[in-house]
Amino acid sequence: MSLPEKQIAGPITAATAADCLLVVDDNETNIQGLHSMLGKLGFEIHPAANGEQALERLAVRSPDLILLNLLMRGMDGLELCKRIQENPAWADIPIIFFSSTHDKDLLVRALESGGADYLAQPFDKAELLSRIRTHLMLKTTRDHLKQLAREKEELLGMISHYLQNNLAGMNMSARLLLDRTHANGDPKLRLMAENICASSNQMRVFIKALLANAAADRGFKISLESMDFSTAVMRSLRQYEDTARDKEIILSQLPLPESAFIYADPAALDQVLDNLISNAVKFSPPKKKITVAMRQRPGHVECHIRDEGPGFTEADKARMFQRYARLSARPTGGEPSTGLGLSIAKKLVQAMNGDLNCQSVPGHGATFILRLPISPRHS
Repeated sequence: MSLPEKQIAGPITAATAADCLLVVDDNETNIQGLHSMLGKLGFEIHPAANGEQALERLAVRSPDLILLNLLMRGMDGLELCKRIQENPAWADIPIIFFSSTHDKDLLVRALESGGADYLAQPFDKAELLSRIRTHLMLKTTRDHLKQLAREKEELLGMISHYLQNNLAGMNMSARLLLDRTHANGDPKLRLMAENICASSNQMRVFIKALLANAAADRGFKISLESMDFSTAVMRSLRQYEDTARDKEIILSQLPLPESAFIYADPAALDQVLDNLISNAVKFSPPKKKITVAMRQRPGHVECHIRDEGPGFTEADKARMFQRYARLSARPTGGEPSTGLGLSIAKKLVQAMNGDLNCQSVPGHGATFILRLPISPRHS
């Protein structure tokens, strides 16, 4: 279908040298018309007469934008769009569908399949150029933002690595100084060393949480596998036995199933359990009890972690899984708190197709319930 010669409102400026368009159409007349018009404006046009040829062109060079006929013989536009979207290297290329059909359901399917826009034939040149330039500009903006995000991530990693190393050295030196002050009995010097130890430790905890939060923003690389939930829980509990003993807190473990196989990521699960159990110890007053129990339910396994701390208000529960949320409860032994742990734990659990929630009444402790799906091998 040829392009009508309509009067174009407003000036038509040339494309930039980098604007490469892949035009996919089994109608040679359409390709020739688009090539003639867009080529004169400086666009680099790569034609493809069918879906297979389009994939070959993409394998050689990724264009900045694809003009795709929705209705083609053989592989139609919907199927080709699906194939393009499945390849991570091509998934961000904007696709503008075009056709002469007036089937609204088909047009909706085209946009839902990953199309960025749709144009009806016969084309209005001004509208065609406006849509192309709009999506090229949006792609440039997205690419720029991704580059900024990568640079921010690299900078954050460099700064964090530098701070972690120096804070570790500071903390070690302060601990050595603290040991010596215990020997010579200088109370002022001992207080100063304790403050340095506490401050450097808080900064290290915050940096660790900040890096974990940055990883959450990037998206988690979850690798699910069949694993024993009971073993992971017992391993995490053992890590906090000494800390709980120092605060005279009883870690009570109800009889766990001999084996409770779930489908989860081992590293992600360890991080979630570490957060939940450390929080229970951190916010529990001395001489209280923390109880850990597990229950098998249809389709999933639950882990209940209950403490006897101050509990949470309704306002707390509404925002406890938000980043940097400052809740009413405060650590009872001066431990550091970043407001990031529960947010990261929630995202990790959701990435493992599980659920994490909290039941609490102010003044009566809190129970965090972690649910994860049973392993398909053991369901």
